[in-house]
Amino acid sequence: MSLPPCEVSWFSALCDDDYEFLGVPDTRLQSSWEHCRDIVLQADSLGFDNVLLPSGYALGIDTTAFAAAIATWVKRIRLLMAVRIGESWPPQLARQIATIDQMLGGRLAVNIISSDLPGEVLESAPRYARTVEAMSILRTLLNGEALDHEGEFWKLKLKPPRIGTVSGRAPQFYFGGLSDPARDAAAKGADVYLMWPDTLPGMRAIIADLRERAEREGRSLRFGYRVHVVVRETEEAARAAADRLISRLDGDTGAKIRANSLDSGSAGVRRQAELREASGGEYIEDNLWTGIGRARSGCGAAIVGDPDQVLAKLEAYRAEGIEAFILSGYPHAAEADLFARHVLPRLDHRPLG
Repeated sequence: MSLPPCEVSWFSALCDDDYEFLGVPDTRLQSSWEHCRDIVLQADSLGFDNVLLPSGYALGIDTTAFAAAIATWVKRIRLLMAVRIGESWPPQLARQIATIDQMLGGRLAVNIISSDLPGEVLESAPRYARTVEAMSILRTLLNGEALDHEGEFWKLKLKPPRIGTVSGRAPQFYFGGLSDPARDAAAKGADVYLMWPDTLPGMRAIIADLRERAEREGRSLRFGYRVHVVVRETEEAARAAADRLISRLDGDTGAKIRANSLDSGSAGVRRQAELREASGGEYIEDNLWTGIGRARSGCGAAIVGDPDQVLAKLEAYRAEGIEAFILSGYPHAAEADLFARHVLPRLDHRPLG
């Protein structure tokens, strides 16, 4: 069966998520303009299609400011800029998105995060309802259309801003979340549904459910997969590298890291914990290692193996309908180089069109 090319993205650690040893802070790897800039420029030079710029209120540096700055440095790579809806006024966010897209020559995509306003907590259902409204407002304005919106959270009647995207259309919205309200929000407003690691049967069930929800909305979705990688020339060396990564991590430190995350109680985080517990922190299926989740609240598994095994795992995901991968490893710069050397040239990849 012929599969469409997949998008292969890397990850820049804007939220202080870079380590040589998980759970052991390293000042050289903390989020800063210089460190995160270097990761993006390396991903650009290595041939990755896109790079995720994550966002967190309490950690690291501001994503929108960073995206605007790095847009003037990169040559060919796309940027996947995360935006926290709870912190944004949609008309202003639309202008920021359009401006950065112009700076990039049209190479911007947006990762929509259904966040709270810092200092406030909104229940899941209304928070995702607000996110659906925001996506609708953003899409209308970024499509260059006049807005007449009467919603629960915003009542706006506006002409579109003068500045628009290079294409004249809204960039692709990437969006993730495992709860029912999150899945409904994706079906109503997203372009690419992002999922965290799961077993192949679990992934099939999620994709089937999201396709059905989108069809009920008269829409379709594409699917992305966020996962860590540990690739070495042999499986033995890859497993040794994975073990080394958590070799200085104690249980209390890992639990504190997981508990401190803003999304530590979400359905997606619970699913990552279920996979880790079911595997005993080892391999939940061939080459999918959950030990990395001992010190992470979110994406909690890694593909571990030699180049053939890592490639086979990615191709298996592609066969299930995954068209976009967001990969990362520790330290991010070193693992990007290893993946680009051993696996990336063997994948049929290009940016999502």
